[in-house]
Formats: sequence, structure tokens, C-alpha cells
Amino acid sequence: MSITSDLIRGHTETIILAQLIVKDSYGYEINKAIQEKTDHQYELKEATLYSAFRRLEQASFILSYWGDETTGARRRYYSITPLGKAAYTNNKKDWEEAKKLIDQLI
Repeated sequence: MSITSDLIRGHTETIILAQLIVKDSYGYEINKAIQEKTDHQYELKEATLYSAFRRLEQASFILSYWGDETTGARRRYYSITPLGKAAYTNNKKDWEEAKKLIDQLI
């Protein structure tokens, strides 16, 4: 069974915030974690991921900074803000309520 993007669309930012609550991270690492959590049934397209980062940063839900890697390419890391944590909590609550209704309807 594959997870269709239609079922997850609209929750991309919350999924990213959930990853950043655990620790600061960079795009590839976040996408890899999502793939692993879904047993490789779902991944974010690069354009979707980085568009979501821009929206989250403009909303002050996350901050970005450059890592100090000594080998390889420099990575842009993302960190969740207190406002982002509050948004995640609200979004997760909304999801739980919607899931409950959908479970009742289907």
C-alpha cells in the first residue's frame, strides 16, 4: 500500500515541524527521516520541502542557520521556534479531531 500525496497534502508543514521538535535538522535528513518512518512509502519532493521551509520561516515557525561542516557541502539547518511549537501543537490537535471525524464517516 502506498500513501498518496492527496491524503497528506496540507500537512507537510506539520510533518516538518514534528521532525524539528526532536532536533535541529537539514532538508535531506528530514526527508530521510520521513521515508524511514513511513517504511519508504512516502517522501517529500525537494521543491515541496524547500517551499514549506520558506513558508515556515516567513511565519516565524522556524529559523535557519548554516552548519559548520568541515568536510563536504555546508548545510542549512532548521530550528523550530516557540511559535512553531505552538503551531505544531494546534495543528496536531486539529488533525486528531479531523481523523476522528473521518474514522466515523468511513
